[in-house]
Amino acid sequence: MSQKAVILVSGGLDSSTVLAIALEQGFECYTLSFDYGQRHRSELEAAKRMSEIMDVKEHKIVQLDLGSIGGSALTDIDIDVPETETSGIPVTYVPARNTVFLSIALGWAEVLGANKIFLGVNAVDYSGYPDCRPEYISSFESMANLATKAGVEGNKLSIEAPLIDMSKSDIIKLGVSLGVDYSQTVSCYQASLEGLACGRCESCRLRAEGFKHAGLLDPTRYKNSA
Repeated sequence: MSQKAVILVSGGLDSSTVLAIALEQGFECYTLSFDYGQRHRSELEAAKRMSEIMDVKEHKIVQLDLGSIGGSALTDIDIDVPETETSGIPVTYVPARNTVFLSIALGWAEVLGANKIFLGVNAVDYSGYPDCRPEYISSFESMANLATKAGVEGNKLSIEAPLIDMSKSDIIKLGVSLGVDYSQTVSCYQASLEGLACGRCESCRLRAEGFKHAGLLDPTRYKNSA
């Protein structure tokens, strides 16, 4: 019988690659996405689509309202998404987002009897978000095993971040080798309702550079080429 794993999926490139890795490792995968008040629903539609394409056991969308807190260009339409390179942690950082997401994933994992949670954080080609660093993942895992019935009873839970030390181009090459259809993913911070990417935000730039450095055709659907 396959081990169960919860996979955080946003509908983007990284989380779709992580899902492919978990499936390749033989896990029975339960995908988890969040409707947290983000600018568009295109990513959520992509998460649902990729979960169906990759034939997961169950896909769940949890409703949150991080927009009521604000503080991020991804949840507050009055804050512009930067379209040029910025210094420091950008305004697209959503306060405590990964902590909230992982906490809910932790609860579902405990209900399912899963001892692995996978997520697609990366600390190489990334925006400098503090909750994407290896030390954060390690610390959350320690907390998770102190905070749950499963952990206290000796059923250790681990947080798996297989992309954390990989370049975007290496992530893409790995995903392609595992059969990920990146044309069905959406990474853009300000995608259209149809999932068309702007091509200008940092997420789009990192994605485009990844395909370029991997020597592969970029299958992303852009607004100006639709």
